[in-house]
Amino acid sequence: MDVTRVSALREVLSGSPLLDSTRSFAGSLRRAVTRRSALGLLLVGSAGYEPWHLAAHLDDEASWSRLPGLAPTLIRHQVPDPATAAPQLRHDLRRLAAAGRGETVLVVTPRDPGGALLERVHDARRGGATVLALAADAPELAGLADESLTVESPDEPGFDLVQHLVSAAAGERPRSRFAGLAGLSRLVGQFTTEPVNRW
Repeated sequence: MDVTRVSALREVLSGSPLLDSTRSFAGSLRRAVTRRSALGLLLVGSAGYEPWHLAAHLDDEASWSRLPGLAPTLIRHQVPDPATAAPQLRHDLRRLAAAGRGETVLVVTPRDPGGALLERVHDARRGGATVLALAADAPELAGLADESLTVESPDEPGFDLVQHLVSAAAGERPRSRFAGLAGLSRLVGQFTTEPVNRW
């Protein structure tokens, strides 16, 4: 799905709970990877679901928004041959277990995450990593996450749609609340200062 289609979709969904929840979750992701102590984003799926598509979109958003922290390292359950795999594809669950303070772990799966993944996520959480989860009904995973987004429709295209909305919102610059306060402050100033006598 390209940028134009995502924009059109967001227009259609404007004001819906789905759009609000994906924006909120994306905001948490963005804050986690842009905070001063941020050390990187680790993206992982379940054994039967690798989130390649989301990895590509986050990489694009990182480039477009000039937020290198959004570019993820994809964690794989099985690396076919670590000696010949591309550097960005050599990371397995051991890397997830070694995650620590400053790192963000984003777990994305439409299916049961499985015990092995939950154990590694628990290790990462214990090591101080921030854990975010985008999943179907997975209470154990949600319990481990600092923030989770439950997807009501885990099948395609619903699950894919939510990932598009999250990645697009993560790359957006948040609207400064101070911009509104500054405008309000100017307005208050206009009404409370003594008028200038020009005559």
